[in-house]
Amino acid sequence: MIEAALRPQSLDDFVGQQRVRQQLSLLLKASKLRGKSADHVLLSGPPGLGKTTLSMIIAAEMDAPLRITSGPAIQHSGDLAAILSSLTPGEVLFLDEIHRMSRPAEEMLYMAMEDFRVDIVVGKGAGATSIPLELPPFTLVGATTRAGLLPGPLRDRFGFTGHLEYYSTEELEKVLRRSAGLMDMNISAEGFAEIAGRSRGTPRIANRLLRRVRDWALVHDIPHISAVEAGRALDMYEVDSRGLDRLDRSVLESLIHKFGGGPVGLSTLAIAVGEEVETVETVAEPYLVREGMIGRTPRGRVALSAAWEHLGIEPPEQLS
Repeated sequence: MIEAALRPQSLDDFVGQQRVRQQLSLLLKASKLRGKSADHVLLSGPPGLGKTTLSMIIAAEMDAPLRITSGPAIQHSGDLAAILSSLTPGEVLFLDEIHRMSRPAEEMLYMAMEDFRVDIVVGKGAGATSIPLELPPFTLVGATTRAGLLPGPLRDRFGFTGHLEYYSTEELEKVLRRSAGLMDMNISAEGFAEIAGRSRGTPRIANRLLRRVRDWALVHDIPHISAVEAGRALDMYEVDSRGLDRLDRSVLESLIHKFGGGPVGLSTLAIAVGEEVETVETVAEPYLVREGMIGRTPRGRVALSAAWEHLGIEPPEQLS
């Protein structure tokens, strides 16, 4: 409920992603002037950057109802047909993780997006018949964290594609100021900067850390949160100055202390930290690679000089 309350309600309130916001604003205004549903929209980018929030804003800007579902929930074409046939004219259908939808449903979606109709097959074998079903005009908003997994024919049917980028520290500070105002928190400018610097460029993480700082300040009876107090709170939750958590540091420490900085295979590294391979690969590694602390090589993962320096260890001469 708290997360929902912090979501912006309009494009003007949405912080960051300036280019995508401008393009979406133009798209929505043009559709209103035409008196028709907006083109289908595809939003791609890492988790936590605002794809779901933007879908809600699109529906609000168009004064249209919003239907929310996800790719994994649509395993058969019949599941999709049931959703599409119940849409009202102008409704916005938000399909999260669209790349995980089943192939039969995906192929049905082609015709629904382009011609606003679907063919429902009744019966089996030689006696099967196809019944065309007309659909009301609607706007599909698809969201994906892995745009490369979408087949070309599906991508081409979207009238607008927006890619969301990681936020700068300054943009995250604006997000935090807005959220702190909604939660009636008193934080210094330096405190906002401290939290933003540990948020991995992601608003969802920034808001989560802000809530933990709020809890810490409430328990310790601190009415005004400074950078020092914010830092103490996040240190208690094991989020360091670069935004690394326990798993991230465990990966770096294992890579450096147990394997001399690598190279080491991903499965071996996962065993060393006591986690599943998928957890290390999808949760810890992307941020460590983006921060220049881990490198991927044909022989395995290696610790780069930034990793050694972050742990306060002198890097080998070949990395200096």
